[in-house]
Amino acid sequence: MKLDTLKTLYTNELRDLYNAEGQLLKALPKMAKAASSEELKDAFEKHLEQTKSHVERLEEVFEDIGEKPKGKTCRAMKGLIEEGSEILQEDGEESVIDAGIIVAAQKVEHYEIAGYGSVRTFAQLLGKDRSAELLQTTLQEESEANELLNKLAEDIVNPEALMEPELAGASSRR
Repeated sequence: MKLDTLKTLYTNELRDLYNAEGQLLKALPKMAKAASSEELKDAFEKHLEQTKSHVERLEEVFEDIGEKPKGKTCRAMKGLIEEGSEILQEDGEESVIDAGIIVAAQKVEHYEIAGYGSVRTFAQLLGKDRSAELLQTTLQEESEANELLNKLAEDIVNPEALMEPELAGASSRR
């Protein structure tokens, strides 16, 4: 594909996000199953439902530009998911594993925030106001998911991980 117009770049980036969301539809149930924190499980299950809506919105955006909804392999998401799956396979303290899962999930959210912010701006520039609104809605949901992960990490998971035997013993020896 020759990137000779903003519309071409826009379409290319939409395909990347479409594939990324498809990969997440498969990864999120695994993350939910691996999480020991009920709040973290719930967050992943809620985000799975949102991700289904993200795919539907992208399909509307493709329709708006007269393109078939199809993805192109998003290597970045593939790498982020592979990296995250390494955490899921680790042995260790549950809360520490949960903290690692949150790190992996936030890397994904930050990637999506960057992608949706860019395509939303492209849609605005191209005069695709309805698409820009749809993309903004998804961008907002991705930002909220990231904030929820921050809150879970700060209020529940990280303090529990800090209390694990090895870390608690090390901090009391200072």
